[in-house]
Amino acid sequence: MSNGSTEAIATLEHSGLCALVGRPNVGKSTLLNALLGEKVSIVTRKPQTTRHRILGVLNRPGSQTVLVDTPGMHQSAKRALNRQLNRAAHSALEDIDVVVFVVRGTDWKDDDQRVLERLTEVDAPVIAAVNQVDRVQDKRLLLPHLEWLAAQREFAALVPVSATRKENLDALEQEIIQQLPAGPPLFPADQITDRDLGFRLGELVREQLMLNLGDELPYTTTVQIEQLHREEGMTRLSAVIWVETEGQKPIVIGRGGERLKKIGRSARLQMENMLGERVHLELWTKVKEQWTNDRRALDELGYTD
Repeated sequence: MSNGSTEAIATLEHSGLCALVGRPNVGKSTLLNALLGEKVSIVTRKPQTTRHRILGVLNRPGSQTVLVDTPGMHQSAKRALNRQLNRAAHSALEDIDVVVFVVRGTDWKDDDQRVLERLTEVDAPVIAAVNQVDRVQDKRLLLPHLEWLAAQREFAALVPVSATRKENLDALEQEIIQQLPAGPPLFPADQITDRDLGFRLGELVREQLMLNLGDELPYTTTVQIEQLHREEGMTRLSAVIWVETEGQKPIVIGRGGERLKKIGRSARLQMENMLGERVHLELWTKVKEQWTNDRRALDELGYTD
């Protein structure tokens, strides 16, 4: 077979990178999971749940779209961790083929405006995805808001969607695909994300921390997988929940260890659902002082990838 024939087989009609960007808590991770039909990025109602750049691979006949979920871009970045999240979000816009700017219904904030201004520096088509349109109470406000948004810049498309209800996602997907160049697939057809199993399981623990702790403490906790062993029908793992002070440990553990047990039980059920097999999970809580403001600690915990 000639090289030309090989290249013809390897090249897809559409293949490339699509970054999902926006301020915190507009539903980027929910949108990523909904497009993929599988959970690869954790989701909570708290802003800044996503802390890493996460890739999701969407394969369709003749196309491969690599969706890039990013931390929310925000102005307040007092800690080293927050500054790193902003860097991760901004770096995701480098060498990108198309951008989906995710906003939430008619709820426009200063951080939305800042993201929009940042996108003027991006040399790639930008699609506006207006998420959570099902939650707009006064539907009469929606059309004027869409018209106002369309006037803010020249978007390649403007698509109202509901990621939670999976409404109008086909239209958004087609708009993304049409903006991608021709090229070979970037990932094997059976790969859905660039993140390994340990990372994904650790994120499921962190998701439960976000859901079960108060407003502030989840942002000073992180999870590190220490051991992971898979055998037929069973996955065994142990993980450390890192906090910043000794005083935070009993809050995570709870009276008689009940809160930690609840977090572990909920995370284990999520893991079993994802893996389709039994999971044995052990959790420990340890202190790494002021890790969110320590560059070396962020390196050790994998935040500077």
